[in-house]
Amino acid sequence: MDAPLEKIADPTLAEMGKNLKEAMKMLEDSQRRTEEENGKKLLSGDIPGPLQGSGQDMVSILQLVQNLMHGDEDEEPQSTRIQNIGEQGHIALLGHSLGAYISTLDKEKLRKLTTRILSDTTLWLCRIFRYENGCAYFHEEEREGLAKICRLAIHSRYEDFVVDGFNVLYNKMPVIYLSAAARPGLGQYLCNQLGLPFPCLCRVPCNTMFGSQHQMDVAFLEKLIKDDIEQGKLPLLLVANAGTAAVGHTDKIGRLKELCEQYGIWLHVKGVNLATLALGYVSSSVLAATKCDSMTLTPGPWLGLPAVPAVTLYKHDDPALTLVAGLTSNKPTDKLRALPLWLSLQYLGLDGIVERIKHACQLSQRLQESLKKVNHVKILVEDELSSPVVVFRFFQELPGSDPGLNAIPAPNMALSAVSQERHSCDALNRWLGEQLKQLVPASGLTVMDLEVEGTCVRFSPLTTAAVLGTRGEDVDQLVACIQSQLPVLTCTLQLREEFKQEVMGTAGLLYVDDPNWPGIGVVRYEHANDDKSSLKSDPEGEKIHAGLLKKLNELESDLTFKMGPEYKSMKSCIYIGMASDDIDVSELVETIAVTAREIEENSRLLENMTEVVRKGIQEAQVQLQKANEERLLEEGVLRQIPVVGSVLNWFSPVQASQKGRTFNLTAGSLESTEHTYVYKVQGSGVTPPQTPSGARTKQRLPGQKPFKRSLRGSDTVSETSSVSHIEDLEKIEHLSGGQGASEANSPERHPGVPTPPEAEQTGALQDRAQHLEDDCPQADHARLLLK
Repeated sequence: MDAPLEKIADPTLAEMGKNLKEAMKMLEDSQRRTEEENGKKLLSGDIPGPLQGSGQDMVSILQLVQNLMHGDEDEEPQSTRIQNIGEQGHIALLGHSLGAYISTLDKEKLRKLTTRILSDTTLWLCRIFRYENGCAYFHEEEREGLAKICRLAIHSRYEDFVVDGFNVLYNKMPVIYLSAAARPGLGQYLCNQLGLPFPCLCRVPCNTMFGSQHQMDVAFLEKLIKDDIEQGKLPLLLVANAGTAAVGHTDKIGRLKELCEQYGIWLHVKGVNLATLALGYVSSSVLAATKCDSMTLTPGPWLGLPAVPAVTLYKHDDPALTLVAGLTSNKPTDKLRALPLWLSLQYLGLDGIVERIKHACQLSQRLQESLKKVNHVKILVEDELSSPVVVFRFFQELPGSDPGLNAIPAPNMALSAVSQERHSCDALNRWLGEQLKQLVPASGLTVMDLEVEGTCVRFSPLTTAAVLGTRGEDVDQLVACIQSQLPVLTCTLQLREEFKQEVMGTAGLLYVDDPNWPGIGVVRYEHANDDKSSLKSDPEGEKIHAGLLKKLNELESDLTFKMGPEYKSMKSCIYIGMASDDIDVSELVETIAVTAREIEENSRLLENMTEVVRKGIQEAQVQLQKANEERLLEEGVLRQIPVVGSVLNWFSPVQASQKGRTFNLTAGSLESTEHTYVYKVQGSGVTPPQTPSGARTKQRLPGQKPFKRSLRGSDTVSETSSVSHIEDLEKIEHLSGGQGASEANSPERHPGVPTPPEAEQTGALQDRAQHLEDDCPQADHARLLLK
């Protein structure tokens, strides 16, 4: 671009363009870093650091802007997508700098230049989008143009509004009609901008019996208009959609136009489908928008142009009313809002504009045709297939219902089952949308909640393709990702009911119904001291669930486990994620129940042991104090005097026996150490109790992960052979007297065979200590107490 800059006669303009080009390069190069200054001046406490001294250089300022945009190196990378600014984006950004420079011209040159820019841009937009003899209002906020149009309609219908003001509206209240499928908050915004009460808004429902459920019901609208006229109200304005904000459906604009002409209502059209007016072929429903009174366009997202204003095209013959309504202005700076769009339209040309809009429509058609071949995916489209927006949703057909998303349940099907299935699919669709956004970021997908259909995924390339650079290969990748995720979704939805029944049939487990969780389900373990009526957090239960989560994650299965509060309370639960088709739900539930029960028992055993040790220490202190008193009475007072006692002990020594105490952890009692000092060995004490046995360990092949359903037949054979092997070993033990059988039944020689009672009693104390050391972090404290 150096050669064109050299041809510019104005040196200031050429220098400004050169500086803007250098600034853009520095902002886009994320690898460029400036050297830090070696010496830093002492900063004053009154003046902020960046303002001190003689100011900062351009490189330092741009470096600061880059850090604010992309974050520092120490911060984690953000997942948000940054718009890919191409050459046309640079032209649009150049328009803002040019606007600042042009505003410094003298008034006459500024007036001529701004008038030329405004008239050219208005003419080009009207010709491109087939809106003949229209005027244009450029605005930053998309809804601002509609607010100005409403103000123009009020001034047109109420001739004395400028003089009488609110009194005119009070005598005959205006009514603004909005579709039920309009963007949320639009009506409230209009009332706030116009100073009207909320009763001035009329929400028109969509079709319920025939046609799209996102199109305005024309017959019901006509009934509302007649009712308002009978009540002395004035039907003022109707907002129609050429592409609803949610699913991109187009209202019957031709029929609505006839209705508005009949009752003298201003018709305003908005929506993303208005972009197709620039194409050679336009559907009849969208083409009817060219006959409306006004329309709002958003060429910035359609063409991938940053910081480009939205445009409201309208038709009106009275310039005085448009000036009062704020649609026109005598200030040249207001006219300069069209400058970025004026430059961008010239840079792209008609072919470039049409190519970008056509490419976006082809992407939506490509995805729509591909999704028709995918099972368990429902597409929300119009009958004419003219919408460039594709909205789809994963669904599972219910038994006894018609295939489809909005199937009416059969009489023998409970309504609660349909509602539960709907909530389950909503959670799965929310998970699917988030996964697809991460796997294919160039698709620009969004997840939304619809009132009738539920949670859906939307693909709107007209608003994202030009910005993100979406290509046909991205659409193919998106379809492949959807197909790869469908088995997981269908299997998870099928396993939910099985998981619920297994949990409800297992003692100690409580099934938690969380409609927002997309996995198999949520389960909570009810310990002995659990207060079922309380909704507050439970520290003991939280400790048990934390240990359970650790144990489940150590199994290294294909499932994901998380811990969090319950959906309707603050109690901890275990959340189980998505599953494949080879998950054994019964084994999963059994493992959760047994593991949680063992953690609770070990925790309770440690608490009991801590209490026993504390009481044993107190008892030992009492007995030792009593022994000291007995020794004092036996030896006499004289022997306790330091010097006299030594002399007396030399003449008449006393044979004092060693009397100590030892604490038996197994029996929980104090014992004398006399046996230890006499026989020089430590007594074995009472045989420890048997360690609580866990669940039956399922035999697995090397490399096989837990909770696998596919090898259930081989496991049954292994268990049968193990049982027969146990019976044979018991016969050998009975014949040989036990010793040989004990060696034969050693766990090291025969893995999978249960340990005989003698061996269990021998190593039970070690197993108990190992359980306490693994599951109870207070074991070290208890060990110190024992010492």
